[in-house]
Amino acid sequence: MQARILVVDDEQDIRFSLRGILEDEGHEVHEAESGEQALRMVGERAPELVLLDIWLTGIDGLEVLDTLRSRQPDLPVIMISGHGNIETAVSAIKKGAFDFIEKPLSLEKVILCVNKALEFNTIQRENQELRLRLGSEQISSLTGRSAAVLALRQHIAQVAPTEAWVLITGENGTGKEIVARMIHSQSRRGARPLVAVNCAAIPEELIESELFGHEKGAFTGAETSRPGRFEQADGGTLFLDEIGDMSLKTQAKILRILQEQKFEHVGGRRTVTVDVRVIAATNKDLMEEIREGRFREDLYYRLKVFPLVVPPLRERGEDIPLLIEDFLERLTRLQGFRPLSFTEEALRVLCAYPWPGNVRELKNFVERMLILYSGSEVGPEDLPAEILAAPAACGALARDLPIPSGAVDFKTARQDFEAEFLRRKLEEFEGSVSRLAESIGLERTYLYRKLKAYGIQTG
Repeated sequence: MQARILVVDDEQDIRFSLRGILEDEGHEVHEAESGEQALRMVGERAPELVLLDIWLTGIDGLEVLDTLRSRQPDLPVIMISGHGNIETAVSAIKKGAFDFIEKPLSLEKVILCVNKALEFNTIQRENQELRLRLGSEQISSLTGRSAAVLALRQHIAQVAPTEAWVLITGENGTGKEIVARMIHSQSRRGARPLVAVNCAAIPEELIESELFGHEKGAFTGAETSRPGRFEQADGGTLFLDEIGDMSLKTQAKILRILQEQKFEHVGGRRTVTVDVRVIAATNKDLMEEIREGRFREDLYYRLKVFPLVVPPLRERGEDIPLLIEDFLERLTRLQGFRPLSFTEEALRVLCAYPWPGNVRELKNFVERMLILYSGSEVGPEDLPAEILAAPAACGALARDLPIPSGAVDFKTARQDFEAEFLRRKLEEFEGSVSRLAESIGLERTYLYRKLKAYGIQTG
């Protein structure tokens, strides 16, 4: 890959050698003979990579590195020195340098190091673009004007700029991870990594290695040393999802690390120090888990510095039309679906449905309708059978039915709608009971009984 590279060295011969090596590889190379000149050039037009000598007249290379990291934290910098030692290398890496090479320069080492840095930069940029894209999609789950959502957004805005740890609770599908990502992106750590760990998805025998890292040979299959999630999140945020599913043994170790921000790799003795902000989430009632002896009370109160509750969708039904509109717009734009809308009657039914899978279920429903529905406007008769069968949804439908004179009970209204719904769908499928059964998710024999009970003739 071709790139714009800045070489910073006060020795003209070194700059000349590096220019020749890099231009032979197809790169665009610019030179600076001092730290001051390098900073001016970076400010005028940022390169994609900097090769920076440590020993410079005036501002030295480590000071230039500090300035570059503060201005452009994603810009990869390779340090160069003819007087390098382990302490200097460690200092440069700790300050954010991508790598460190010594003079006399090796052609192979320079090319290898440059290629690795550019590849890493490309991956970082693609990941950032993907995170921004996915983040904008996910944040739509907090679309709405309900009091619950407005209060949640306010609390996020209040806690995000602080260093306080957050415990997020809520049912599955409500958007707990989205809340965590919003807190991170609005925090001072937003430019640093957000590392998510699903504590329920990692086997008990591997979770310590995943969290704390391991040394080569620490256990069967550990062929190389590997950093853990705490190290990956250093300087950023660690999101511990489904914290309520973590074993008591791991909870004890987590508690110590959270208190000290220090730990050892599995199979290692060297102490690793990190700086992470912790956000935890669970769909469980942790107080009940504590009473049952499945969760440590001290860990609970350590995590619960700032508690947030994400409301279930059934408690914010007025947000459903806005969410549907948002999902329709985004899915249509990103995946090329044709435009689709819902009638007021259909929206009334969807607002009354309890949505046990919460926002995740609603988004999946909208995407499924975009895939399967052939028309341009969805009416109540086009909604899936499981939604129509819900008592609350039936109540919403009953309000739209013509009511005959005399007393009519709820059961009769529901049956009237169901019969009319089946007649219309059967006509749509040209009398095919099999296709109708597949479309609405009912067993064919059960559907035959339904049709017979309502006196609906089949081919």
